[in-house]
Amino acid sequence: MGAFLRLLAREAQAVEFERPVLDARLQGASEEVLDELERAKDLALQVRGLLERRRRSEAELSALFDTVADLATLRDLDAVLEAIVRRARKLLDTDVTYMTLNDEERADTYMRVTDGSVSARFQQLRLDMGAGLGGLVAQTAIPYATANYMADDRFRHEGEIDDAVAEEGIVAILGVPLRLGPRVLGVLFAANRSARPFEREEVALLGSLAAHAAVAIDNARLLAETRSALEELSAANAVIREHSTSVERAAEAHDRMAELVLRGGDVTDLAESVAGIVGGELMVLDSDGRRLAAVGTIEQVDAEQLSAAMASARSLGRTVRRGDLWVTAVGAGSEHLCGLLLRADHELSETDQRILERAAVVTALLLLFRRSVMEAEIRVRGELLEDLVSKAAEEPETVRERARRLDMDLDRQHVILVARCQDQLRQRLAFHAASQASTRGGLAAQRDGACVLLLPGEEAGALARELARDFGAALGEPVTIGAGGPASGPESLAETYREASRCASALLALDRVGDGAGVEDLGFVGLLLSSERDVNQFVQRTLGPLIDYDSRRNTALLRTLDAYFRCAGSPTKAAEHVHVHVNTVNQRLERIGQLLGEDWMRPERSLELQLALHLRRLGSRV
Repeated sequence: MGAFLRLLAREAQAVEFERPVLDARLQGASEEVLDELERAKDLALQVRGLLERRRRSEAELSALFDTVADLATLRDLDAVLEAIVRRARKLLDTDVTYMTLNDEERADTYMRVTDGSVSARFQQLRLDMGAGLGGLVAQTAIPYATANYMADDRFRHEGEIDDAVAEEGIVAILGVPLRLGPRVLGVLFAANRSARPFEREEVALLGSLAAHAAVAIDNARLLAETRSALEELSAANAVIREHSTSVERAAEAHDRMAELVLRGGDVTDLAESVAGIVGGELMVLDSDGRRLAAVGTIEQVDAEQLSAAMASARSLGRTVRRGDLWVTAVGAGSEHLCGLLLRADHELSETDQRILERAAVVTALLLLFRRSVMEAEIRVRGELLEDLVSKAAEEPETVRERARRLDMDLDRQHVILVARCQDQLRQRLAFHAASQASTRGGLAAQRDGACVLLLPGEEAGALARELARDFGAALGEPVTIGAGGPASGPESLAETYREASRCASALLALDRVGDGAGVEDLGFVGLLLSSERDVNQFVQRTLGPLIDYDSRRNTALLRTLDAYFRCAGSPTKAAEHVHVHVNTVNQRLERIGQLLGEDWMRPERSLELQLALHLRRLGSRV
């Protein structure tokens, strides 16, 4: 008995427990002793088996504890699954371990991870619920084991599954469900490439590992979902922060524009403010596409492209992009009021586009306000001008007081201009005329189908030509302007208006559409139109160069020119008339051309010269 205890103490192999019985048999021990030794041997082997099972159970529990500890430290789902199958293979000492997970959408189960597998076909296997050993476990949530899968008719064999199992060389399979409460997440397998019956302890061990694995898988899933939720929350926070920033920028822009309007800022101030907020170069255009204000230097933009962009922005009611240009426009009903053109080297956010659109609306309001003020001022100024030109002022001091309220001094020299254009352009012309009057400190009104202006100045003709060019360029059509004056005092303005009106009519009659002129610029026609008919001034303006030349050099150019006209343009007869050689007449005529200009012989010019010579001879006024 002591021999068996010593063998147990040193954990001897099972075969060594036969030696005490063999030694006693060799020594000739009796049957009673041998029977006693056999009973002691069997008891010792039972003790040894019990101790072996306990040691193995302790090792399995220790390994299971280590597995649980390892799973608890893992966060990535793939790492969790790989750790599970790797530890299962080690604990059960099998050739292959693998795991399938259930696909609820497709109602089947698929190979998720393997350890020890060498077949790509096996690693990509999918099983219908109930098919094969794994499909049966996944469907029933009950462990199944087989020592020889191919020969086991308990399972529904399918060609694709059997072929994959054969290619991997698997014979014995143990499968346990990965259960989480009533749910089955998948199946954990241990398999051998040779026939092997799986003991209950091994089934229980793999089942315990599967139970912990199911919890670890669910934890990993929950962690992944938590991470995803956190990422979504972070993204949402970023969106909220961005939106909050956008709202703050929009609020800042609104406050700045509101403050600008309240303190009386103009379109230029607004453009500078918006460009500072949004960034880039900004240009503000009026309804005719003319520049009202600009920040930075925007290069010339193609007119057709800009017009198309403006039309698109108006129809869509939002900002449109054309290359690096952002265009927005605002209208009231069918009327286009203004447009904003922004050139930026960066992408405009939705907030920046809304700020640009808000700026366009504020610009339109400023323009409408300015138009209202201008219309009111035009009305007041127009009423004053109407009273001044309709008849001679009956109460000069009252009219002077009305003018002083408009910062005008009627006793200064003023010019009256009458501007005519096509009927459909008359309103636009009236707007530009009012703008000029306001800028120059004058008056403007509409009267008898024309626009009338009263402007400070002394050069009626020069002013008429300047405004004819400016108005024609603004309207894109010719504008004809006749001028009268200068005149001072409210009493003389009615007659000056009539003179300017006759001058404008004369320009149209002379086919000088789009031109501007004063009475003095029309020659003898101007003399006829003038209310004062200053003959001496006409003569001096027409013949002045010849009169001055004769006076300085004691020549007879005037006498020779008069003889030339009297003799029907014949140099020979003129020579006889003034008693000089014909060559002398030709030399004098050449000098006259140098002084008067090469066009002096044109019919219109020669008529003026003959009339001036005749009036000079008469020495009186007409």
